[in-house]
Amino acid sequence: MRIVIIGAGLVGTQLAKYLIQEKHDVSLIESNEERARHASNRLDCMVIHDEGNSLHALEEAGIAKAEALVCVTDSDELNMIICGLAASRYPGLLKIARVRNDDYVRLSRQVEAPVKTEGPENGPEPDSRESGILGIDHFIHPDVEASRSIINAIERGALGDILSFANTPYELGAIDIDPGSAFDGMALKDYHRKVQEEGLVTLLERKGELLLPSGSTILGRGDRIHVLARGENLQQVFKFAGSDEKPIRKIGIVGGGKVGALVAEGLLSPRGEKNRRNFFFPLLKTLIPRSSRRITIVEQDYRLCKELAARFPDALIMNEDISDESFVNEEQIGGLDLLVATTNNQELNIITAVYLKSRGVARTIAIVTGSGYAAMARRLGVDVVIPMQSVVVDSILAHLMGGGIKGLHRIGDGSVDIIEIEMRGGAPALDTPLTEFKLSSGGLVMLVNRGDASFIPRGDYVFRQGDHIILIARTGSEAEIEKLFGPGA
Repeated sequence: MRIVIIGAGLVGTQLAKYLIQEKHDVSLIESNEERARHASNRLDCMVIHDEGNSLHALEEAGIAKAEALVCVTDSDELNMIICGLAASRYPGLLKIARVRNDDYVRLSRQVEAPVKTEGPENGPEPDSRESGILGIDHFIHPDVEASRSIINAIERGALGDILSFANTPYELGAIDIDPGSAFDGMALKDYHRKVQEEGLVTLLERKGELLLPSGSTILGRGDRIHVLARGENLQQVFKFAGSDEKPIRKIGIVGGGKVGALVAEGLLSPRGEKNRRNFFFPLLKTLIPRSSRRITIVEQDYRLCKELAARFPDALIMNEDISDESFVNEEQIGGLDLLVATTNNQELNIITAVYLKSRGVARTIAIVTGSGYAAMARRLGVDVVIPMQSVVVDSILAHLMGGGIKGLHRIGDGSVDIIEIEMRGGAPALDTPLTEFKLSSGGLVMLVNRGDASFIPRGDYVFRQGDHIILIARTGSEAEIEKLFGPGA
């Protein structure tokens, strides 16, 4: 697949790096000379130092033969203009734009909404769907993606990183093993002696290394395991690993910017904004009644505090500096059940989460920029870490993948993927038993969703058309997976 990326910032370079690993033909355009030089030295692809809205640069990057265009510059308007420019000349091109303005995303959804028209003679006509504004196929909103991840974690107790899958009760939980817990020193073959419910330990992270565990693997303190189980059973697994579930009612949000406000919006039902919340968070579960939640937002900017107070009358808005120890002592912030750090300073988010956890806050969530800081934050004891760039890249990749691939999530250090696949007609793997499924780099089919039933497959499982499959594989396996599961491959 040939893909043109506009913008060589953290998202653009991370996206390009992954696509290159998967053997895609990538071209990168960057207007900043230093960024372009840095990307050229790090990435094995064409890097062009030019403006992204230059037709000459787009043509030099191979836009005429490309299947997709991804615009991730720092400007919403520039990303949209470039997509519109490309759409006018190459209408068949898949176009993805990163935007941060809520209004652009909302406008796009309204334009794409199906509209019924009444024919003068034939009565109601079938639904028709207009193309997106400026011909853009998909908008990626970083703040919405991050806040959605935060709210999903809160709804599941903020026990750790949890990945949910569509139309299935199963979830994948990343669980740290505490010293002296029931899992400390346990052989993996004894897992089901302790955990009676159906589940599967899919991956082990140990000292920076990712391992596909076997029955003889001995778990130990400091290990991080990824367990697939029904959502209601994951809490028991966390308990065996040393994490006790506690009710989350008093929630503190540090940072009242876009992400912090969106998190508050998702947790509360602000007056006059119910439709807005449903627009951004339509599929959330609610484990704790919203009326019993107490939300406190700590923000240093007085002007922003006034806006937040008007927007969230049911929340307590505090115009304070979270780094001021006297404020923390006086206001008894340590009495919170959960603290969510969403400022634009990732170091402050980590320090705040770690410090307040030492002061008695039961659970903490922190937003960071990339996976490197995420690993540090987890080691320091932050319960849930949201790496902004990784969340955005995963969202983009989910729209780029082909061959029946419906979703992609990178875990650990990004060298392992969770891939969601829909079995289509003509795929070579159809009617093949699971025992014959083998990837050159190793892989595991974790879950199958067939109709209304979801199950962890056994050796006698046979791939059937229409099955929704979730598998774990090493990064770089995409081409091989597409050959096995792609239609007519």
